[in-house]
Amino acid sequence: MVQTVPDASAPPTSRSLAKADRREAILSAAASLFARSGYNGASIEDLGTAAGVSGPAVYRHFSGKQGLLAALLVGASENLVAGGQDVVGKAPDDAAALVALVRFHVNFALSNPDVIRVQDRDLDSLAEADRHRVRALQRAYVELWVDVLSRVHPGVDTSLLRIRAHATFGLINSTPHSATAGTSPAAVRALLEQMALTALTPA
Repeated sequence: MVQTVPDASAPPTSRSLAKADRREAILSAAASLFARSGYNGASIEDLGTAAGVSGPAVYRHFSGKQGLLAALLVGASENLVAGGQDVVGKAPDDAAALVALVRFHVNFALSNPDVIRVQDRDLDSLAEADRHRVRALQRAYVELWVDVLSRVHPGVDTSLLRIRAHATFGLINSTPHSATAGTSPAAVRALLEQMALTALTPA
């Protein structure tokens, strides 16, 4: 019996789109719930309710609560690396690439505060292989910044540039914990970008 291989170029069906939307809804609900209650404080039933589905329905998309956490944190790290590579690749020069990286990371932090909170608190709840994957992706993302910094500031020791990159991440990623309600998002964005670029400029 010959099995037909699905055509990868075929347009997605309404069913596949609905499934993808439901998966994203569950991930979004998980980010919010984990950020508020912690990984250990949220049950599959809680996650299902938050996403508007039954608890068992979550298993149609993820292997379980730990699989959901992995999808959230590994996915975020993969998006950071891919997004960072994309903005660097499109920049006309190294100085523009650095500005683009800063804007990209600020946008990520302001758009994903719950993910940052979960990363800070629940990374150790990941299975060992997933935790190693996140760490490897994080290192790749840091080195992407260091590579650009080393071209913008030739002659500066890369270990110092790496410290500057990490300090910049700390500055930007602190926003979910420190941003005051009612503060203009545009003002926060501009302030973070200015402070980050200042931190990345060797004295």
